Amino acid sequence: MVTAIAEPTTPDSGAAERTHVPRIKRVKDRRADSNGSEAAPEATSDDAPGPMKRVAYEKAIRKMHGELVRLQLWAQHTGAKVVVVFEGRDAAGKGGVIKALTERTSPRVFRVAALPAPSDREETEMYMQRYIAHMPAAGEVVLFDRSWYNRAGVEAVMGFCSARDVKRFLEMCPTLEDAIMGSGIRLIKYWFEVSQEEQTRRFKSRIKDPRKVWKLSPMDLESHRRWYDYSRARDQMFHATDRNESPWFVVKSDDKRRARLNCISHLLDQIPYEDVPRPKIKLPERQKRKGYKEPAYPWRVIPEAF
Repeated sequence: MVTAIAEPTTPDSGAAERTHVPRIKRVKDRRADSNGSEAAPEATSDDAPGPMKRVAYEKAIRKMHGELVRLQLWAQHTGAKVVVVFEGRDAAGKGGVIKALTERTSPRVFRVAALPAPSDREETEMYMQRYIAHMPAAGEVVLFDRSWYNRAGVEAVMGFCSARDVKRFLEMCPTLEDAIMGSGIRLIKYWFEVSQEEQTRRFKSRIKDPRKVWKLSPMDLESHRRWYDYSRARDQMFHATDRNESPWFVVKSDDKRRARLNCISHLLDQIPYEDVPRPKIKLPERQKRKGYKEPAYPWRVIPEAF
């Protein structure tokens, strides 16, 4: 059951079965004035055609950052464990969504697992071994910037493993994910899909922009050439691992800003987080000087170039 994410406020097919208050309603509840009347909901995106404008994006992402902080506090309070898998085409915008998710949250709660190529030792381990080591403890949300599905994607396409290895992985993956979820971890999987034209445009932008050139690896260039090999690998992966228990949610990402909002909105709706008790915070007064004097030490102050 591959589910495409289309609109930020569209609930997924299982939303009706969940008992928690939907994210949009939670936002509206907190906007109620002191008399109990509710303010009109504000738009989360612009109505103009074409790419989403930055002003509308910044307005919407600010609200979602607030919700992510609420999710963080809830996870710490309840000991919840969440794993979010980000897979997809190269240059499809996975990194931008992960950056948006972690921009205003604690790295000790929202942990990013972006594993490099396996070492010589890791190549001799059980395949899932190094991924299992990054699973969350209580109160953690782990974001996998690519995951164990490398075996069904880049490793399969580039010949880094045998066809038998891929077949065995796809057969065992549902069982492994059942074990992950059976341990109390909430598993959410996203696939980012970008059009050929937009992927080409983004790759060309990386070639020209010195800020982005590090994002263009030999594997990226090869993925551009092997578009249909990756399509076949994706289709095979979906066929074997897209289940009601752990479905793949597809994010259409030609418009990066809308994709980020759509994905974060959908993610928030997958987790039944609530407000948790928080003590009132009062800033303490500073201690008395008690004769302290600033030293005459020659500090090495950096030049003020700006």
